[in-house]
Amino acid sequence: MEDTHAIFPTVEVTRRTVIETGTTALLLSSLPRGALAGTDQVDPSPTSTALRVNGHLHNLALDPRTTLLDALREHLALTGSKKGCDHGQCGACTVLVEGRRINSCLTLAVMHDGQSITTVEGLAFGEGLHPMQAAFVEHDGFQCGYCTSGQICSAVGMLAESREGAPSYVTADLTQPATELSDDEIRERMSGNICRCAAYPNIVAAIKQAMGEQT
Repeated sequence: MEDTHAIFPTVEVTRRTVIETGTTALLLSSLPRGALAGTDQVDPSPTSTALRVNGHLHNLALDPRTTLLDALREHLALTGSKKGCDHGQCGACTVLVEGRRINSCLTLAVMHDGQSITTVEGLAFGEGLHPMQAAFVEHDGFQCGYCTSGQICSAVGMLAESREGAPSYVTADLTQPATELSDDEIRERMSGNICRCAAYPNIVAAIKQAMGEQT
């Protein structure tokens, strides 16, 4: 009688082999089909997208995977919005969409078809600076300046949120329709915007000045 062990060798199943096999299967299932087949994926067809940026309508043909940040920088040459971490962690790419601040690196351009978008280039009033821009200049709310456009757009959006009564994590009384923006409130509400030069005291001072001018 033929030895079946020679044909079907015994495989010892251990906890380690189960974990390794499961991990490998999970990684393979997350790969794009083109990678498994050894071929590159075909790029999707361009999508017609209308972006209303700083009051001007732009009709663009974009790869649907294009982020709003890349559409602004690469297709419209609006380079004020900076690509910092490209993971939504630093806030350098902050813009306003329908008045709300968002990280433009985390959203697709096609998702904002027809919506009103404001970048730092669109805040000024003709030749005159926006009060927030002027306050940042007066209080030296920057050093290297890389995060500044995101800080300014975020600050403008933050003040709008505060006027609408939106609370923050440090708001003490949620029954009040509006919250007084103390230094702690400003720091908490601006915590999504990181300044590696640590110009935070000057940024807070600039926001407080602009807040007084806009009320």
